[in-house]
Amino acid sequence: MRAWDIPSPCVGICRLDPDTGFCQGCRRTIAEISAWPRLDAPDRLALLERLAERERAECEGTERGRADAARQPPPA
Repeated sequence: MRAWDIPSPCVGICRLDPDTGFCQGCRRTIAEISAWPRLDAPDRLALLERLAERERAECEGTERGRADAARQPPPA
């Protein structure tokens, strides 16, 4: 699979949540948004999995999504 075969998770709701630092639409950080064009396919897939984890954490009402962002280094 090639990187450009994996679509951006952007949904066109581009507002950063001041509490979490996540985009309210796609749940990415600024670093993740800016790194997306340079990520290879495995890194894009890994980021998509982290975004899914954040969404699950948000639905569960936990702080896991916020902890995930603090723990993850920005993509290269």
